[in-house]
Amino acid sequence: MRPILMKGHERPLTFLKYNREGDLLFSCAKDHNPTVWFADNGERLGTFRGHNGAVWSCDVSRDSLQLITGSADQTAKLWNVKSGNQLYTFNFDSPARSVDFSVGDKLALITTDPFMELSSAIHVKRIARDPADQSGKSVLVLKGPQGRINRAVWGPLNKTIISAGEDAVVRIWDTETGTLLKESDREIGHKRPITSLTKSTDGSHFITGSVDKSAKLWDTRSLTLIKTYVTERPVNAVAMSPLLDHVVLGGGQDASAVTTTDHRAGKFEAKFYDKILQEEIGGVKGHFGPINALAFNPDGKSFSSGGEDGYVRLHHFDPDYFNIKI
Repeated sequence: MRPILMKGHERPLTFLKYNREGDLLFSCAKDHNPTVWFADNGERLGTFRGHNGAVWSCDVSRDSLQLITGSADQTAKLWNVKSGNQLYTFNFDSPARSVDFSVGDKLALITTDPFMELSSAIHVKRIARDPADQSGKSVLVLKGPQGRINRAVWGPLNKTIISAGEDAVVRIWDTETGTLLKESDREIGHKRPITSLTKSTDGSHFITGSVDKSAKLWDTRSLTLIKTYVTERPVNAVAMSPLLDHVVLGGGQDASAVTTTDHRAGKFEAKFYDKILQEEIGGVKGHFGPINALAFNPDGKSFSSGGEDGYVRLHHFDPDYFNIKI
């Protein structure tokens, strides 16, 4: 399985996202310029220029026409995917981190970091059909968690929002009233900050990755813990195969904790686990630094990883991969 190496970013990768068809891959990095690539051959299509800070996450609408990005420059921006033009800028008083379009793309959630006296918050914005009608008003603002919210996504039918972050608690919020519906149990939940959160294709369950060197699979509606995957490195990124019962974890120590001679010991590989049996089934090496982002193509036949080394690595699976027996 020879990876395609995509070098388009000057700084560490932060986030990867495929569009629904799986023909485009969007990458975010600390170099201010989200980039879009062809997902089959890794050819670079273009960059979205306009942010003045690290871009932490992105999401693309179902029709692949609009992209939303959240950045440390205290803005979230809407873009025209085709032309690369900015359609609208949402301004905040603190860095914007996680962004997610609702089902139907009529709403978007944007999380903002704690900053000076401000606590972290989740802002829900209405997305207008015509960018000329777009407004910056929030439909709903959720506050409560201590520390940064690293990831927030929409629950089934946009009725809930699932958030997780530095305080290691997963929360489910009601989008109608803004009330907190459920919190993960601290006894069985993560013990250290949660770095990442990804939903399954059907939205029935989701997986969280944490600095506590584990990833956990949860039921979306009841917030019951289903499975735990244990590894020997902090987990920075998680992804689930849409095709097979496989879970991929990526991570490695913090870049600051890795000495120059330690790149072997850094264990910078994407580790594959059997989703049901919780056993490790293989790994894909290659990055020269911690893996910060992982994404599966919606067809399940390829996946990509983004690292602290500034590379995106695109892997098309060999036929053998689909016949792994445990």
